[in-house]
Amino acid sequence: MRFAVVSAFLPTEEITPVAIAADELGYAGLTIADHVVDLETLATPYPYTDSGQRRWDETCAWPDPWVLVGALGAVTTRIRFFTSIYVAAMRSPYLVAKSVGTASVLSGGRVALGVGVGWCREEFDLLEQDFTTRGARTDEALELMRELWSPGWTSYDGTHYPTPRLVMRPEPAAPVPILVGGLSDAALRRAARFDGWVGDICTTDEAIATAGRLRALRAEAGLDGPFEIIPALSDAILPEDFARAGEAGVTEVMTAPWMYYFGRRATLEQKLEGLQRFHDDVVVHLR
Repeated sequence: MRFAVVSAFLPTEEITPVAIAADELGYAGLTIADHVVDLETLATPYPYTDSGQRRWDETCAWPDPWVLVGALGAVTTRIRFFTSIYVAAMRSPYLVAKSVGTASVLSGGRVALGVGVGWCREEFDLLEQDFTTRGARTDEALELMRELWSPGWTSYDGTHYPTPRLVMRPEPAAPVPILVGGLSDAALRRAARFDGWVGDICTTDEAIATAGRLRALRAEAGLDGPFEIIPALSDAILPEDFARAGEAGVTEVMTAPWMYYFGRRATLEQKLEGLQRFHDDVVVHLR
């Protein structure tokens, strides 16, 4: 069982010290959230709360994920960075591949792309990207990006992104792992085709059920080999709780450790203390 520290909703200036501390303590990952803008008025309901209201307010910062990885990679040595979740379909896949590939090279391969189709129609409209085709464009973009990260010349015969023969450098030493987020059947089927699934906040039983569903989808498609399952568990507290999830196929858990000890209003000092305490109370017992 591995643990990834959640950087979403942190003040931007706190992310670097949190990442350095997590790196030094041996946490496996740091997650980075994504929005380009936060619109005041939305008709689209937020899909991950019962009320449809967003979990944050207008004071929440959304630093660019790949600029942030560039900065964090320079002050850490081993921790992996992945997005939870990056909405690739709001951007050109060529620009996404360029940013992610460069971040991978500069961090020594410590990057995974966690991608979802997105939920906010208004943000798509603002960025002049078609909301209705986002699923099909995501599928095609992921295939294209894998080609763009491969050595040498490539071309791609796609419906949305037909690509002439070209090369994109710098090239990552190996293709960047692609982790897919989302709860719909389409999202789970998409995740099964790639390297892993990144979930939202859920119970341990819900995560175990999803892990079983993903195993079945991969078996149905004739796929085997390593596959990551990374939820945030709402009801796991003790080492044995996380161990139960691990035994059922969960490979990594996203967590904000300070929440267990100090709550949402934790100071930076309390966040750093929470990282240490959770490490001593839980992480070391699951290695």
